[in-house]
Amino acid sequence: MNHLKVSGSPHIQGDESTKKIMYGVFIAMLPAVLVSIYFFGIDAIRVVITAVIACIFFEWTIQKYLIKGHETITDGSALVTGILLALNLPSNLPTWMVIVGALVAIGMAKMSFGGLGKNIFNPALVARVFLLVSFPVEMTSWPIPKPITEGLADVTTGPTPLAIVKEGLDGNKTISDMSSELPSYSQEFLGNMGGSLGEVSALALILGGFYMIWKKIITWHIPVSILLTVSIFSGIFWGLDPEHYADPLFHVLTGGMLLGAIYMATDMVTSPMTKGGQLIFGFGVGLLTILIRIWGAYPEGVSFAILIMNATVPLINRGFKPRRFGAKPGVVLTK
Repeated sequence: MNHLKVSGSPHIQGDESTKKIMYGVFIAMLPAVLVSIYFFGIDAIRVVITAVIACIFFEWTIQKYLIKGHETITDGSALVTGILLALNLPSNLPTWMVIVGALVAIGMAKMSFGGLGKNIFNPALVARVFLLVSFPVEMTSWPIPKPITEGLADVTTGPTPLAIVKEGLDGNKTISDMSSELPSYSQEFLGNMGGSLGEVSALALILGGFYMIWKKIITWHIPVSILLTVSIFSGIFWGLDPEHYADPLFHVLTGGMLLGAIYMATDMVTSPMTKGGQLIFGFGVGLLTILIRIWGAYPEGVSFAILIMNATVPLINRGFKPRRFGAKPGVVLTK
């Protein structure tokens, strides 16, 4: 006897699946992972492997012993969360802190809401902010990148470009005064500046972004709207006073801007469904990021901006709900 499964509309047939999408994201992140290993060596490998194994383990454990539902550790979502978490961490972060971050990402930000597709906030970003608030010293101690081709050496730490500018401006320096301390644009683009594993190479992140757009895993709306908003507003401040505000290219290439815009803000679960909603979402992330970077206590604001906008997604989806099939323009249908 054949059984028919009845589900809500829309009824669309396609070859996409959660597993296929997640492993596509995994492939897109490989360039950034490989560049981080090139600059941070064995520590980068340790952080990535620890985060991935811990995320998969905690998801399996929670589903087996607490939720007791269908196991989803093979769909690739825990793998992607683990890598995204690792890309948001410094390479010298103690292993046990990485494990704590994985527990927060999976246990608090994902499984407590019911699992994949039900979480409100991006799990990796929740974990990053939790670790930043709980262990601020360890989370802001950035190893200076050193290519593995130059051999092993003692790990030294230093500030990120954003921190250099923030601290310098607070100390009444000008942008010109700090020019010798900042990496060049080519270094920022190719990957040679302090930061988390996923912040050292803009080129690697952009390559992964183009791959996901090519594979139709994401669309251009959120990344472009974020980067365009950041460029416009930072450009306004820079144009008014170039000695006390960094230029737009600096804001785009440094910190977690590209990592957040391409990989974190585009999370299907925690971003708007419609194209118009995605543009509004991206505008909000970009504007909040610049406001936090310029006037906030932290030099970086991407993580906070994305999490704040994650909370607005239900409202955005409601405001940009597509017109129902057969309805007349301007007519709002309610139940």
